[in-house]
Amino acid sequence: MSRTSRNEAITLRRLRRHRQRELRRSQRTAGIDTRGHTTRPNRTSRYQSISEEQEGRSEAVLAYAQLIRQQLPILLEELSRIPDPRNPQLLQHALTTLMVYGILMFVLQTGSRRRSNEILSAPAMKETLQTLFPDLQSLPHHDTLYRLLVRIEPEGIAAAHLALVRRLIRDKKFADHLVDDCYLIGIDGTQKMVRRQLPAQGWLQRQVGAEGKKTAQYYVYVLEASLVLSNGVALPLMSEFLDYRLGDSEREKQDCELRAFSRLTKRLKKAFPHLRIMLLLDGLFACGPVIERCRSYGWHYMIVLQEGSLPYVWQEFRGLRKMMGAEGRLEQRWGDRHQLFETVNDIDYRWEDNQRKHATLHMIVCREDWQEVNEKGEEVTRTSKWAWICDLPFDSSRVHTRCNLAGRHRWTIEEGILTEKRRGYDYEHCYAYDWNAMRGYHCLMQLGHLLNVLASFLGSLLDLVKEYGMQGLLAWIRSTLSGLWLQWEQVKDRLSAPFHLRLLFPLPEAPTLTG
Repeated sequence: MSRTSRNEAITLRRLRRHRQRELRRSQRTAGIDTRGHTTRPNRTSRYQSISEEQEGRSEAVLAYAQLIRQQLPILLEELSRIPDPRNPQLLQHALTTLMVYGILMFVLQTGSRRRSNEILSAPAMKETLQTLFPDLQSLPHHDTLYRLLVRIEPEGIAAAHLALVRRLIRDKKFADHLVDDCYLIGIDGTQKMVRRQLPAQGWLQRQVGAEGKKTAQYYVYVLEASLVLSNGVALPLMSEFLDYRLGDSEREKQDCELRAFSRLTKRLKKAFPHLRIMLLLDGLFACGPVIERCRSYGWHYMIVLQEGSLPYVWQEFRGLRKMMGAEGRLEQRWGDRHQLFETVNDIDYRWEDNQRKHATLHMIVCREDWQEVNEKGEEVTRTSKWAWICDLPFDSSRVHTRCNLAGRHRWTIEEGILTEKRRGYDYEHCYAYDWNAMRGYHCLMQLGHLLNVLASFLGSLLDLVKEYGMQGLLAWIRSTLSGLWLQWEQVKDRLSAPFHLRLLFPLPEAPTLTG
């Protein structure tokens, strides 16, 4: 690039930043909330002395430890029910000790098995962890945990996870973030890892490469379910692995997301038989069998409807919209976005060859626009379009909550998966090739992630999360545990005192009607 081109690029960058500031200023003057993203402050340490830093680190570690210690009895009660396949005469570590070790490995984001060995077995770290968590009777070698996970089914670990979520629901920790008095559960699939050689029988298979040079590739795919709050917070809930052996062998078809959806929803219904649930699903699940499953379980749903999916439903929607005129239209401003909603209720949808199965659907389309500065420094208007089908009829009082606080938050499960892949949980790392052990590590990872999400909304940790970010805070806590920062008299007094779990989830923003 020539010097002239470089100067032009720098000038354009400055112009773009200037126009962005002008746009934000004009939006604030007009009373428009731009909903900007928060960033970590660019400043030096908040602590002025070693004693002040020691007190701050101790407070953070104790808050974290109290949260985990409060949840441990629930987890240990479920984990203790897992049959221990080992010889009792040769045991050095209790099964629950190994499980707590595995959970802490992901809570503290120590990484791979070898790195966990190095970090958690260090003398200072070992002494601190055993003082904070008496259930951690001993610090095992990580291979001991691996050998146990090879021999046990991961469903026992998943049961402990569900028991913890059930307790939080029973304690009404999420009661302010329901939609239509329903708990939102988002479901989405993702690839976990890929290899060129087949490590275990459960891995799926596909052909990759140019025509005539195709080779086999083996991969693991997981269907994830998350509990989603109306403010966009997602908590890991349940995983269902696609298994090659569960495919249709007669038709030579592998396991697929729809088959896994059937297994996952069956487990969800068993775990929460009386819970009011609304599923948030992407366009893959806009089909008759999924709708029928939700109806049979008494669940509600908001399913993304893409252009080209269910063409008869789209045809009915467009035809009825022309006849309805202004009826079923709602215009509002939400943050910096101007939204126009159009609804059509009572669309008859039929499926199967003879159309013998049918359901009444209600459809809504949202068109929105907002102002933005493009790469050339010009202020432009961006537009987007969203469409959903729902089993509940729409009216003006339900549009915002169902679409903006429920349907749109389906993406938060993708954000949660991205967090597990890129922000310290090593979702794509193969902790074990053994099918049982791999799924066991996955369940432990989800438990660790759940505890960290809860910790991020503890009142005593909110300022630190804003300052360091969640991954930075965990690194800071890890360095505190591995050093000599804690004052043991203070630790013992705090841990013996009662602890009340108070989660400060932010409330979602309300819209402003414009038409």
